[in-house]
Amino acid sequence: MFGPAHLTRTRRFRSPFTVHRSPINKSEIRKQVLAQRDALDAGARAQLVPRITERLLQLDAWRDAQCVLAYVSFGSEFDTAAFIAGLIGGGKTLVLPKVDRENRVLKLYGVRDLERELAPGTWSIREPRADLCREVAPDDIEMVLVPGVAFTPRCERLGYGGGYYDGLINAFNQRPALVAAAFSLQIVPELPVTERDQKVDLVVTENAVYPRTVNGEP
Repeated sequence: MFGPAHLTRTRRFRSPFTVHRSPINKSEIRKQVLAQRDALDAGARAQLVPRITERLLQLDAWRDAQCVLAYVSFGSEFDTAAFIAGLIGGGKTLVLPKVDRENRVLKLYGVRDLERELAPGTWSIREPRADLCREVAPDDIEMVLVPGVAFTPRCERLGYGGGYYDGLINAFNQRPALVAAAFSLQIVPELPVTERDQKVDLVVTENAVYPRTVNGEP
C-alpha cells in the first residue's frame, strides 16, 4: 500500500554527521540540519521541490487515499503548495492542522478555500479558521504528510521538539499512511530515538524514497 509506483532506494546521502559520533544530541542535529536547510538558495529549491512533489504524487499511498492531512509549509521547509494544489485538483479531501497550545494537541479541519478559510495562527503559520472549517476525526485520515527536521533511511523522524505529531500519530486507532517529504540533506545516518518517537512509513526526497524498516528489515 505504501510503495511508490517506481520505488528507488539509495544508500548515498549528504549529511553533516558521521556514524561513529556518539552520543548524538537532538538539539545539535536540529541546529545543523536547519542551518543547512536554511542555506538552500532559491535556485536550488526551484529544482528540488518539483522533484519531491512529483515523487509524492506517484505514491500508491497518495493514489489510494481520499482524505489527506497535509500542512502549510513555513520557513525553509519543503514547499507544500504544489502538493496541496495536486490534492485539491485530484478531488481529494484536504485536511490541515490547527495547534491547540493549551492542550498540546493538533486539531484537524477540512479546508476547501485556502484564501478564505486560513489565517495566521501559532508561530504565524497559516491554520484553518475553526469558525469556517469542519473539524475532522483523526480516523477519517488515510494519509498524513508529516513535517520534520531530520530523518534516517529507516524512516526515523526528528521533529521540532513540540511532540505534536508524535501525539497525533499515537491517537490514531487506524494508522494512516505516514509520509514525510524532505530534502536529501535532511537524511542523517542515525537519530537518538526512543519508543515514544514515531516512525513514518516513507521518506521522500528529490533522489529517493525510503521505506520504513523494522530491525533493519522492510
